[in-house]
Amino acid sequence: MNTPITFALISLVAGGLMAFCWQIASSNGVYTPSFMLVDTLVFGLVAIALHLVQRHTFTLPPRMILVASFGGLFGALSFVALMLAMSLGGEGSIIFPIKSLSVVVVVLLSFVIFREPVTINKLLGLGFASTAVVLLSR
Repeated sequence: MNTPITFALISLVAGGLMAFCWQIASSNGVYTPSFMLVDTLVFGLVAIALHLVQRHTFTLPPRMILVASFGGLFGALSFVALMLAMSLGGEGSIIFPIKSLSVVVVVLLSFVIFREPVTINKLLGLGFASTAVVLLSR
């Protein structure tokens, strides 16, 4: 197995565990902003540790600071909406598959912005992913 796929699989497992932690928090009625703060603090501490271990200074072009800021804003909005969905009685087995369709947004934007090739396999994959979410949410 090649290295990018290995890291993608690690990301898949870690992302699933992260989302499950969110489900645990929601089922325990935590106050979302407090949970977000601790979650973000740990994320930030890991980023600082990586800078220190890799002995790399903070470097980010101004345009990428804006992109990172929008990413953080969209991430926060996604998290708050997810926690609200869960706190209003949404089941994790339905809410999380719907949220995972965010991959469709990324793929479509990649087609449009980065002009990545649109292949039949990619279109079939998007169709199967969407069908799977519909089946899981019933």
